[in-house]
Amino acid sequence: MSKHYPLMIANKQIESAGLLEVNAPYDLKLIATVDTANGLAVESALETAEQLFKDKKNWLSVDQRITILEKTASTMQEKAETLAFSAALEGGKPLIDSRVEVARAIDGIKNCIELMRNNHGEEIPMSINPASNNRLAITRREPIGVVVAVSAFNHPLNLIVHQIGPAIASGCPVIIKPAEDTPLSCFELINILRESGLPDGWCQALVVNDLAVASQLVTDSRVAFFSFIGSAKVGWMLRSQLAPGARCALEHGGVAPVIIEADADLDDVLPLIAKGGFYHAGQVCVSVQRVFVDASIAHKVAERLADMGNDMTVGDPTLDSTEIGPLIRPRETQRISEWVNEAIEKGSECLSGGEAISDTCYPATVLFHPSDDCLVSRQEIFGPVICVYPYENIDDAISQANSLPFAFQAAVCTQNIDKAMYAYKHLDASAVMINDHTAFRVDWMPFAGLKQSGLGVGGIPHTFRDMQIEKLMVLRSKSL
Repeated sequence: MSKHYPLMIANKQIESAGLLEVNAPYDLKLIATVDTANGLAVESALETAEQLFKDKKNWLSVDQRITILEKTASTMQEKAETLAFSAALEGGKPLIDSRVEVARAIDGIKNCIELMRNNHGEEIPMSINPASNNRLAITRREPIGVVVAVSAFNHPLNLIVHQIGPAIASGCPVIIKPAEDTPLSCFELINILRESGLPDGWCQALVVNDLAVASQLVTDSRVAFFSFIGSAKVGWMLRSQLAPGARCALEHGGVAPVIIEADADLDDVLPLIAKGGFYHAGQVCVSVQRVFVDASIAHKVAERLADMGNDMTVGDPTLDSTEIGPLIRPRETQRISEWVNEAIEKGSECLSGGEAISDTCYPATVLFHPSDDCLVSRQEIFGPVICVYPYENIDDAISQANSLPFAFQAAVCTQNIDKAMYAYKHLDASAVMINDHTAFRVDWMPFAGLKQSGLGVGGIPHTFRDMQIEKLMVLRSKSL
């Protein structure tokens, strides 16, 4: 029997708008039902959050927040295997990788605790000219206000931690809308937070399947900070509708480029490139997609990546043996098939994969030299497809890598430090990995999409800072 999740807002009297069925992406079986929110639920959640923020006498103290998050991390550790299985079941990321996600999520909560213990303002220099004499100026950090977060499906636990963890740590009431495909990990985390002592109103969650209701939540004037992880089309549209004064951070996708020079240690880097492209069936915003390789070794590199992809087990994400799970929805499998077929029809050589295994699974696919006008060369495929392009000199590769209106993480593989530094300088990217894949990330590092790939800087410490204001106090005294 499937599990049912009610609305996770403070007001338990609000009725739901309907019922959302959550199906496993691998076999499409029903795994849970979730109450959806209507306009009244959104209004209630926003009103609760605003009143909590306005009541400064009853803000959660830092020591209360630390205690809550310490208990949360401990409980998550106890339930780690259950959380990993749930994430794999609802999101399709293989269990071996979902376990890593849970470990990252636990570490993220601990990172939030560390940030609170080291959170402080600064002294602003005074008495350095006649106008500033007899004054002491200091700042302290305070929560920015009500946070609304909209999350994505591909990391159903860790992305939620990245959005609500810093909000709770900074002292902000937060309302989160998880992805309709993967809300269960979010609800389980919030249940753990509440069991750990967090009052219901400080973290509320609701699923919305009506665009007008979702817009009502995001664009309300009570929202001080909006955190969005998802498609560029939706993110930029919502940003344009934010109330005056609302700050935001947007994290979209990229079409991640890798440059492989002829002197690269292929035995070392190619397994990383394959993992970076095929991990979670390519459903990662910085997945390896475009690999530019010195022409003298390009076809050999493509063949080796194809062999590595062919060796990967595709199937049920809840099995320990699975390395590539399903796409999140059958229509994504169909879309990827269409994009690959277009590339093949336009002259690309398909070295592995190329045909859907089922309605939900697509194999690791390597395309050699797709044309520049193919969708796989111009847009984020968000599937297990790596495209390999030969180049004659590194400037050509950099020019191709920079040719799209997206810029996120990139990589260069070479044993020559000067070439690595040259690529680092000239690639349009917020991060350049040297002798690694584009999807490398630890949760405390800056993580930022440029151009159409996003706005602001993610990463738990950076989000924590964004969800605070620095409030100045100037004290005048004749004794100073």
